Amino acid sequence: MTALGIGLLLIGVLVVLVLLGVHIAVALLGVGFVGVWIIRDNFELAMRLLSISANSGIADYLFATIPLFVLMGLLVSISNIGKDTFEVAEALLRRVVGGLGVATVAANTVFAAVTGVSIASAAVFTRIAVPEMARHGYRSAFAAGTVAGSSVLGMMIPPSILLIIYGVLAEVSIGGMFIAGVMPGLMLALGFVVIIMMLALLHPSFVFQNVELARRQRLDAPRRVLSWGEIFAKLVPIVILVILVLGGLYTGFFTPTEAGGVGAFGALCIAVAKRRLDRAKMWQVLRQTGEVSVSILILLIAAGFYSRMLSTAGIPVAIGSLVRDSGLGPYGFLFLYAGIVLLMGMILDSTSILLIMVPIAAPIAQSMGFNLIHFGIVTVIAVEIGLLTPPFGISVFTVHTSLGDRQTSVESIFLGTLPFILVMVATLVAVAFFPFLALGLL
Repeated sequence: MTALGIGLLLIGVLVVLVLLGVHIAVALLGVGFVGVWIIRDNFELAMRLLSISANSGIADYLFATIPLFVLMGLLVSISNIGKDTFEVAEALLRRVVGGLGVATVAANTVFAAVTGVSIASAAVFTRIAVPEMARHGYRSAFAAGTVAGSSVLGMMIPPSILLIIYGVLAEVSIGGMFIAGVMPGLMLALGFVVIIMMLALLHPSFVFQNVELARRQRLDAPRRVLSWGEIFAKLVPIVILVILVLGGLYTGFFTPTEAGGVGAFGALCIAVAKRRLDRAKMWQVLRQTGEVSVSILILLIAAGFYSRMLSTAGIPVAIGSLVRDSGLGPYGFLFLYAGIVLLMGMILDSTSILLIMVPIAAPIAQSMGFNLIHFGIVTVIAVEIGLLTPPFGISVFTVHTSLGDRQTSVESIFLGTLPFILVMVATLVAVAFFPFLALGLL
């Protein structure tokens, strides 16, 4: 069998191993090692490449962004910033049609700008927003679907762990990825707001359990339930943190690593000032930061080794030639790739998809003339959709677990996320056809 045939066979073996429940890092390392060993018929070479990947794979100063942004996100999560943001949004928007749904999206948008983790957003706002929406006549399934749908903003609006992982795998600027994610992230948020208001006006039975009760509560609600002083006090910490991190990053004053350090320190100050951090919680935050960071860094080492195996087998060159000879053209390839990512999102988690697909697809995309930052934004949006699609839909399952309501089934939450999936697909198509939507701020 040729090296190319062995490489393609091992890609299939990798997908099977992941579906069987083998940890993605173990599967990547195992497949990569066996691939290099068989293709080169040299056990020592495989060991040497593994050693090089482990030694150089995460040695760059840039990789400090991962634990720093993870630490910042965890500190923000325990500081009740999510709850404060939702209360402010609710106070300002509750008289708007579908106002509590809009408030959930608005709060999630702000929360995403300082956490970068969709699962954290889903867990936080399930406990905060869903009970409040249900109390005001919203269907629990729609309320949970709104939380799950808007939680994906954490993967697009920087700082985002997925953007960092893609930047490392594709060897592009993480700062550039962050800047490119702003406009598509805001497009998604605006699209979610529009779809909620349209459904509330045109198909209220999909949104409200009791349409009349919801209408009456909206019209009778006070224009503000918080004083301007309370609103100011609740918003100041998160506004300062956003300005520190994103403002410093976009103006070029901070590198991504420095922005992570400043953000983590700012989040620590906020947690201490709000008296939400004791010794036990601090230890919990540090332990979780270590667990999450180490797991991501091991994945990146494994992905680097897997990428070396693919190059040794000639997979990217062969697939690139096949795509060019097929007559699909650049955009035919792009949408075929996005379709494959969407299908993989139904059975695999986001990180696994990036680790498997980016080392194969990024060289092909670059050879076909795509800017890899633009390609990365398309990739992340496609991966995000997988967070909401059955049967995996990790954001939906996170919301269902956090909700703890047996009367609200997983299936009904998946149905509640359908409008958000449609918005995401529309955004994916728009960003794919109009690269300036991702690259305009660079």
